[in-house]
Amino acid sequence: MAKQTVTPYGSWKSPITSDLIVSESIGLGGVIYDSQDIYWLEGRPSEEGRYVLVRRTPQGTVEDVTPQPYNVRTRVHEYGGGAFLVAEGTIYFVHFDDQRLYRKFPYADPEPLTPEGKRSYAEPLLDSWRDRLICICEDNETIDAEPRNYIASIDLNTGKAAPLVSGCDFYVSPRLSPDGKTLAWVQWNHPNMPWDDTELCIGTIDDEGMIRDIQVVAGGKEEAVCHPLWSPDGQLYFVSDRTNWWNLYRLTSEGEIESLFEMEAEFAFPHWVFGLSLYDFVSPEQIVCTYTQNGQWYLATLNTKAKTLKPLDVPYTDIGSIHTEANEVVFVAGSATEPTSVVEMNIETGKSRVLKKATNLDIDPGYLSVPEPIAFPTTGEKTAYAWFYPPQNKDYRGPDGELPPLIVKSHGGPTAATSPRFNLKIQYWTSRGFGFVDVNYGGSTGYGREYRQRLRKNWGIVDVDDCVNAAKYLAQTGKADGNRLAITGGSAGGYTTLAALTFRDTFQAGASHYGVSDLEALAQETHKFESRYLDQLVGQYPDEKEIYHARSPIYHTEKLSCPVIFFQGLEDKVVPPNQAEKMVEVIKQKGLSTAYVPFKGEQHGFRRAENIKRALDGEFYFYSCVFGFTPAEDIEPVEIMNL
Repeated sequence: MAKQTVTPYGSWKSPITSDLIVSESIGLGGVIYDSQDIYWLEGRPSEEGRYVLVRRTPQGTVEDVTPQPYNVRTRVHEYGGGAFLVAEGTIYFVHFDDQRLYRKFPYADPEPLTPEGKRSYAEPLLDSWRDRLICICEDNETIDAEPRNYIASIDLNTGKAAPLVSGCDFYVSPRLSPDGKTLAWVQWNHPNMPWDDTELCIGTIDDEGMIRDIQVVAGGKEEAVCHPLWSPDGQLYFVSDRTNWWNLYRLTSEGEIESLFEMEAEFAFPHWVFGLSLYDFVSPEQIVCTYTQNGQWYLATLNTKAKTLKPLDVPYTDIGSIHTEANEVVFVAGSATEPTSVVEMNIETGKSRVLKKATNLDIDPGYLSVPEPIAFPTTGEKTAYAWFYPPQNKDYRGPDGELPPLIVKSHGGPTAATSPRFNLKIQYWTSRGFGFVDVNYGGSTGYGREYRQRLRKNWGIVDVDDCVNAAKYLAQTGKADGNRLAITGGSAGGYTTLAALTFRDTFQAGASHYGVSDLEALAQETHKFESRYLDQLVGQYPDEKEIYHARSPIYHTEKLSCPVIFFQGLEDKVVPPNQAEKMVEVIKQKGLSTAYVPFKGEQHGFRRAENIKRALDGEFYFYSCVFGFTPAEDIEPVEIMNL
């Protein structure tokens, strides 16, 4: 092994550059079969973040099927997902710019199906018996009122949309039975979110195509039902957390609910986005599914008759978007050292092949940090969880007696989760000499309903404590420098970042990516999907307004005493730009070092190559100034006020 150069942490030269990340990486998702053709979505930073539908034929030909300028992305719930359908070669998709549904016949250009207007669509489903699409519609036509959500019928001849099921605040996962006679779906109302209290419903489709005899067959108070799917023989399957864990169930012909396999693991993920597919049928007696346990995802088959689960031997720790065709299953998966890929696998032989990688970069493993799962003590004699990535670069080591700086990552949601997936942005940091800890704080998904509900009425407390205690744990165990601790996060993670910097004195720097600083403003201004989310996380507004003020960093900046950098999309409807701008102004007036990097044309999250690069390099430059090390490469500086 070549001798390592001794250089201060943070100053290591890395081949994993921001240019490399944005030029050689794409996003992958939404994989499906249409007969023997396989389709998936690619998010391309180099094309201004455009989402492109791609087809792979049985002969191995891979081609784009949605040409420029079409961007396959819906704004329903603002987070989107479920933006396309392929049926016998005909493609239906939502174009981001106008949110209309388009239809594309083979070898033809896309043509608009729905009229111009203020409606968005998600999860289109073909009802071939009635020559129509069934989908989720978010209708913004009403002035000065929140959007109206319903399950819609769209006539394939006229494009006319009409409500099929309405009356609830939200709908997801419309599923048509194999005989076309019954529709299933999941619904819920304010102030619940889809991981709180939801209902699984079925309704009969009459001769006019309307939904009659609606029944709630599962869910209700203190139960979150999700991911319904009909089996080939017409039984309705779903996932429920009625026993604390999101496990698989089915509705019997007698109307009883039957457990398929009880396990302290979760077979589902919250419906932040549409179009999720975490299990599918090989036959009426066999399911291919994925589940998460202790923060890691697994692939398995489930025998629905014997009720036995058989894990499959795959080298992946992050798995989703599962679809089957005969004995083949296609899915999106990755691991800590394997990039996210579209993978096809034969269930009988176990043989698999990678059809597309998110990056074709061939990075020497000597530059890759392999995460370690950690469980650490936190407030209230509880345990919290995280993935720790130690600094790793085969060419460098830190000076004797010096400990590395640490970045604590607070994920978004906050009801989301992190898993050990190949993430070049994390490797960007660790290959330069930073430790990095990705925290699954209380409130995260994957550890049962009880763990998920730790955050109820405690946002800004439990999450902050867990991030603080992760940093302290790593400092106390000699894996990080307790005097060089930074915290970073986007969206809800940006709020946790700002709250930790304001209400605790553990961190010496932080970075907020489109984060929340004013909970009251968020309650008043955010979009419909999350407009009552804070009822569960903080308290009822405006009745408990004082709690909103007490936990909002913007009202307590006198407690803030360290540098902060902000990154913000100027078209963000989830967390509007004023959340960052007000905080920057107050910090600047205090005389603390701060920086603000706004991005034109970006919404909630950054999708354009130049902005992803700027945010990554800008945060690194900021830390180099705060922690006093010299980067190994030239980085475009950001303007730091009060430096």
